[in-house]
Amino acid sequence: MKRIATAVLAAVALVVTGCGTSTDKASSGGAVVGVDYPRSDSDFWNSYIKYAPEQAKALGLDLKTSNSENDVAKLAANVQALISQGVKGVVMAPQDTAAIAPTLDQLKAKKIPVVTVDTRPDVGDVFMVVRADNRAYGTKACEFLGKKLEGKGKVAMLQGDLASINGRDRTEAFNECMKKQFPNVQVIGLATDWKGDVAANKLQTTIAANPDLKGIYMQAGGVFLNPTIQVLKQKGMLVPPSDPKHVFIVSNDGIPQELKAIADGDIDATVSQPADLYAKWALFYVKAAIDGKTFQLGATDHDSTIVGVRPGLMEDQLPAPLVTKDGSFPGSKKSDDPALWGNQIK
Repeated sequence: MKRIATAVLAAVALVVTGCGTSTDKASSGGAVVGVDYPRSDSDFWNSYIKYAPEQAKALGLDLKTSNSENDVAKLAANVQALISQGVKGVVMAPQDTAAIAPTLDQLKAKKIPVVTVDTRPDVGDVFMVVRADNRAYGTKACEFLGKKLEGKGKVAMLQGDLASINGRDRTEAFNECMKKQFPNVQVIGLATDWKGDVAANKLQTTIAANPDLKGIYMQAGGVFLNPTIQVLKQKGMLVPPSDPKHVFIVSNDGIPQELKAIADGDIDATVSQPADLYAKWALFYVKAAIDGKTFQLGATDHDSTIVGVRPGLMEDQLPAPLVTKDGSFPGSKKSDDPALWGNQIK
């Protein structure tokens, strides 16, 4: 694997020993790394869970795992267990990006480097954030729906948890884009806490009050796809794009189920969030941290860009393309493109 260019930032020195616990052993003799999975009730995160042991094995790491089930208190407890087992680095995806700060402080005090995946802590130090540009998710969704609706109509936005940087970034960017580019589109924001049942209930109520709804932005297809499809079926609104009653839907994730729904005409687009690359580069960076390596801002050798999000905190922003059925929307890929991870996973 090529190394990214070494940078000018100070090296992180690590003097940590010990072995770890848990269920997934990727290889023997390698550094012991803890990975906390954020949840297993999402098709996207289940895909990430599949990729992590494969990538750890390729890097020669011993992988010790836990699952915090979307609960920051459980994440803190899981980290305590990993620390007690002597892990040399931790990969996590905190869903509450504010409440994780004390746990990050504890890991820093013990000189255990942290890489966060998909989310970025509001405060606290981590070695690297591995994430796609979530503001771009909101902007891409806005531009797609705004143009499909020809700049007018009503759109429901199924928001993620606004305690999460992802939920905030996607929501703020979508709203800002609509206000600037499509001021005659009415956005109906629906807070869901990343919960499919909450999304379904709120979408039903919204459609009852707004039968002329013409668009839906789902901030997480792995959680919202099935509930949304079921609600539209019940309302008789799940019709092909050629039907005037069609509700245009754009999602985020890029899971196989979304790609199939696009091909079937049930939804219209998604932003493919790279579950495979999240696992690959998160584990790469935690290993690099253990080895005392450093990185610079700018373009990488894997088609991404490392940006500085605040002093001392870097984020490797991985590519996340818009996906449509035929790839005709500017900048989009076809839903059957074999390069998409959602078309590779079984």
